[in-house]
Amino acid sequence: MVFALLLSGCVHNTRPLPYDAWSLNFFSPDYMEVWIETADVVDINDRVFRGAGSGIPATGYPRALSKGVPAHFKGDAKGWFEDPGGKGRYVTGADLPRLVYVRWQSLAEPQTYEVTIEIPESAWNTMLKGEKAYCGAVGKWKTDYRKLLVVGLAPGGVAKVWLGGPCLTSIEVTRVQGTINPKGPYDGMSNGKHRRLSEESKAYIDKFGIPYGSW
Repeated sequence: MVFALLLSGCVHNTRPLPYDAWSLNFFSPDYMEVWIETADVVDINDRVFRGAGSGIPATGYPRALSKGVPAHFKGDAKGWFEDPGGKGRYVTGADLPRLVYVRWQSLAEPQTYEVTIEIPESAWNTMLKGEKAYCGAVGKWKTDYRKLLVVGLAPGGVAKVWLGGPCLTSIEVTRVQGTINPKGPYDGMSNGKHRRLSEESKAYIDKFGIPYGSW
């Protein structure tokens, strides 16, 4: 409902995007596992792109093939990654992002949160600006763009946003406090049952706790 109320104040971009599409990426801190139920986007021309993101975001630990509890925990849940890139998908056909709505399960707690993130106009200008960068992937300098909209999701309902590029360091955009979804996981369709936290992450939390306030 809140998301629907924000669909107003249409802004038209008179400049075409200098790339085919921008990507909506997600990540979570080490061991603070997340399941994204849905991520929806509204662009600056008030077009809605539902299901622009879902599933498991990027994280440092536990590793994808990890099994059991390690003898030593290599990750650290406190704070954000220094240069987050996340993982996600391109929002094909969208203009610059104005709003991003995310509903996700924080498996570490467990709790279900939702948040509507307003992307500031300053971020739009940044996404349109080409920057010279050395790209290690191709071994040369090139003009790159910050076409990666990266969202970090942490316990307590915290969502933080960066802009990055394939060859550019990510820069901070905004931090938003989400709210608890009163319907619970899967919008009330799972009888209150969240997805299961991995054994490794559970052991980490049992030992170190959840570092609220570090995000």
